[in-house]
Amino acid sequence: MQAGILKGFFLAVAAALLWGVSGTFGQFLFQQRGINIEWMITVRMLISGICLLLFAKFGEKLDLFEIWKHRKDAIQLFIFSITGMLAVQYTYFAAIKHSNAATATVLQYAGPVIIAVYLAFKNKKVPILIEFLAIILAVLGTFLLVTHGKIDTLSISATALFFGIASAVALAIYTLQPVKLLSRYKSSIVIGWGMLCGGIVFSFVKAPWNIEGTWDFQTYWYTGFIVIFGTLVAFYAYLTAVQMIGGQKTSLLASMEPLSATILAVLWLNVSFTTIDWIGSAFIVSTVFLLSTASKKPKSQKIEI
Repeated sequence: MQAGILKGFFLAVAAALLWGVSGTFGQFLFQQRGINIEWMITVRMLISGICLLLFAKFGEKLDLFEIWKHRKDAIQLFIFSITGMLAVQYTYFAAIKHSNAATATVLQYAGPVIIAVYLAFKNKKVPILIEFLAIILAVLGTFLLVTHGKIDTLSISATALFFGIASAVALAIYTLQPVKLLSRYKSSIVIGWGMLCGGIVFSFVKAPWNIEGTWDFQTYWYTGFIVIFGTLVAFYAYLTAVQMIGGQKTSLLASMEPLSATILAVLWLNVSFTTIDWIGSAFIVSTVFLLSTASKKPKSQKIEI
């Protein structure tokens, strides 16, 4: 295996593991340290957005304000920052708070199936057999994960289920909505401004200086990890992997995220994950592999935050 390809595989796996750990750390902070979700999202988006834009300016030598000079692009960017970037972060972290990192991460991975269904309707094209299989597995996996096979009961709260499904929908939106922007501007510009604008807007919901919760060494360390390693480093690693081995292979390797989040949540936070949960998770995650083989053309890149 060529050194460049090997490095790309390593970076993709590293990004997935960092995101999985980040979600589990978030669960610990929300449930055991009383850290406010809205505050975490505001701080994470502001810091990450500023750092990405600084990288675009001094690392890539890009014009930061070119995208704002075109009215249509500026409007699309603002829509993306709210309905895509901000929405996917809030719903994901809310799902973690009301359930656990493992369940929230797995449910979010139903997003690619939502994308496949949406594109089928938009293009007025009947999904092919492998896409039908992915849809069935996603529905069955979600059913097993949230009911444990019992139709009349939920194994997670209705609130957790709502935010988990909303996270998958938000993932589909923020994957598809900025496609035209990403074809005209560097990802660091689009994502950087998306994070910064979303963070500024959310500051009116929860100001970054309005800090709550119990702060000790673990709180500082886990918060720093989520902002730096779970956002900046993971994003840069994923983006570099896409450039080195392509979006298809990178997205497949990134499916290790729910696996890492689940294992860490079970071993560290003692989250109860039964055989039915593992089967349901396997069904949902397998849809990523099925959909990646449905077409040889690269799909829209999923950019984690």
